[in-house]
Amino acid sequence: MFLFVPSQNIPLLLILLIFSLTTNNTTSSLTINSTHEIFNVKQAITPLETHEKIHVADENVQENGTLKLELIHRDKLQIFSRFSTYNKSNIFEDRMDRDSKRVSSIMQRITNGVGYQVDGFGSDVVSGMDQGSGEYFVRIGVGSPPKDQYMVLDSGSDIVWVQCQPCTQCYHQSDPVFDPSLSVSFTGVPCRTPVCDRVENSGCHAGRCKYEVMYGDGSYTKGTMAIETLTFGHVTVKNVAIGCGHSNSGMFTAAAGLLGLGGGSMSLVGQLGGQTGGAFSYCLVSRGTGSTGSLEFGRGVLPMGAAWVPLIRNPLTPSFYYIGLLGLGVGGVQVPISEDVFKITELGDGGVVMDTGTAVTRLPSVAYVAFRDAFLVETASLPRAPAVSIFDTCYDLDGFVTVRVPTVSFFLSGGQILTLPARNFLIPVNDKGTFCFAFAPSPTGLSIIGNIQQEGIQISFDGANGFVGFGPNIC
Repeated sequence: MFLFVPSQNIPLLLILLIFSLTTNNTTSSLTINSTHEIFNVKQAITPLETHEKIHVADENVQENGTLKLELIHRDKLQIFSRFSTYNKSNIFEDRMDRDSKRVSSIMQRITNGVGYQVDGFGSDVVSGMDQGSGEYFVRIGVGSPPKDQYMVLDSGSDIVWVQCQPCTQCYHQSDPVFDPSLSVSFTGVPCRTPVCDRVENSGCHAGRCKYEVMYGDGSYTKGTMAIETLTFGHVTVKNVAIGCGHSNSGMFTAAAGLLGLGGGSMSLVGQLGGQTGGAFSYCLVSRGTGSTGSLEFGRGVLPMGAAWVPLIRNPLTPSFYYIGLLGLGVGGVQVPISEDVFKITELGDGGVVMDTGTAVTRLPSVAYVAFRDAFLVETASLPRAPAVSIFDTCYDLDGFVTVRVPTVSFFLSGGQILTLPARNFLIPVNDKGTFCFAFAPSPTGLSIIGNIQQEGIQISFDGANGFVGFGPNIC
């Protein structure tokens, strides 16, 4: 289990989160005291050697108003190897490239506010959504009868969309492109209707509500809005507003579209509304494991014993989930960084966003440098390696079985402290034993907590009451 403790109750040196995994009687890390832990190097390299196909079950269940789906990281989907854009030998490079574009897009969106227009994209209004290459996927049915599709999970988007026939331009996906003419539940959305009014910067063409979304890397989707039925295993959800994309291009290869879970009214969470009480929970399973993660909806999924932290609303970007971060810790000691570094400014800049689509946590440069330097002091005995990609702090652990590393912690608002397992901040970047400190500087004052740092931790959102919970379960 995870243990969270108020920082005012005990000295910082005694603050820890107990983390253990008992699968197959092995552990990737073992906490030996509050300041350091033993990290299993050999076991941590395994993820780069694992690329097995994952079976996605259709037996999602609904109990007490809850709905559960299986969640898969894109590197686990063997289907990607069917496309020339995916190279199994470059998993790490591909992920970092997607990550840099994702972060750039989020920064651009927040800087420009509600939306932005890119020259040459077209005459229609463009909604300012974040970059959509996608890291985690769910399998759902679209239409009646349902046609199964892989959908990108995105906690920073406020729209659900799929590629649709007829396609004037469509990218490759693993399943046949959805044909609305074969669905008895498909209904187009007329202009000047409440649904169309809720679509950010919607347009109108031939009496139909039209949408366009441009992503920061040049990817885009455009088409018409519709009301459709979605099926999650054996559970059917009717009257969901979705985008039916007739012209789509970019980095969505293999997925049929995007499942937006953002804070806006047009996301799936917003549309489910009273059915789920604005609550959902997810577990992003750590890289290299043979199991899938989970995505659950409904107030019944909110766990007892979680460490609850207030959500912060930023009117400039209501889709994103912001939390209060007060500081960072290394080896049980809080690094001297001003709390103001992590606050949202009066102009809506800065703050700390939880994002499933970003892999590596970004921190403002002043915070990152202090954090990294504190980590370097505590790892001075480990052999260094050259910088790799976006990482400037790497280690040559070839030949090591285990190493002793300092604990790394987030000091959250309300006095909660989240201490990460070592595999969530020291990650392999090749199969030769090179590991890097999995944080990077942000080009702006915005901080983003990425999915590498979220892996293995149950994360729950109580949108109705404005809280996000960490733990108590591991996954």
